[in-house]
Amino acid sequence: MECAFVPAAAHPVCARPSGPSAVSTVRAGSHAWRAGGAATAARLLPRRATIERRSAPHGVRMLSSNDLRPGVTVEMDGSVWRVTEFLHVKPGKGAAFVRTKLKNMETGAALEKTFKAGETVQQASLEKITMKHTYVDGDDYVFMNMETYDEERLTAKVIGERVKYMKEGLDVEVLKHNSRVLDVDLPTTITLRVTETEPGVRGNTANNALKPATLETGATVMVPLFIEIDELVSINTVEGKYLSRAKE
Repeated sequence: MECAFVPAAAHPVCARPSGPSAVSTVRAGSHAWRAGGAATAARLLPRRATIERRSAPHGVRMLSSNDLRPGVTVEMDGSVWRVTEFLHVKPGKGAAFVRTKLKNMETGAALEKTFKAGETVQQASLEKITMKHTYVDGDDYVFMNMETYDEERLTAKVIGERVKYMKEGLDVEVLKHNSRVLDVDLPTTITLRVTETEPGVRGNTANNALKPATLETGATVMVPLFIEIDELVSINTVEGKYLSRAKE
């Protein structure tokens, strides 16, 4: 079948197909015409639907909402957030979803956000630098890079509950995003000295009986009855729990 475009026509005009039931399709760019049977003019077909697929920028990692866990950092609306709590919910009816609590790593603000199951969110790319906590200046906790001697500061509000384990001389991981200091990661286990507690009970080595003890940083933890003042103890900074006695 032969077709020719006629300037005054909205579609190409085609010669009669070779058979009464012959059907031909003509394409031009994103349009298509079909001629068949005794028709001498082609019929404009609807444009094919296209699906736009967007890919993440190079170097950006996307996370599924199903991968969110406490400690994971994500970037939303130009801010970096740390997941503090999450709950995967699968209702009897309707789609599953993930309910989270987030903390803004720059301002300390809290946010509750619900994601659809499988929804993607951008993972925050953070730079970690080992620094030493050197001193406190008002509400600022000062950290020094022992190689370059550069100093960085974070407020107690941003550090949050972990500030009660912050001891001068402690090595921490300072987290940066786009050259901005956002947070610090403390070691999971640290050693601190007991400064106040009830007198120890001699011969009592049971670990299931506990009493409160105040540590040198001001933190209070529950310790076994046999722990005494001036002893060193190992503490889990994530759970805030006593682990064991420590050696000098």
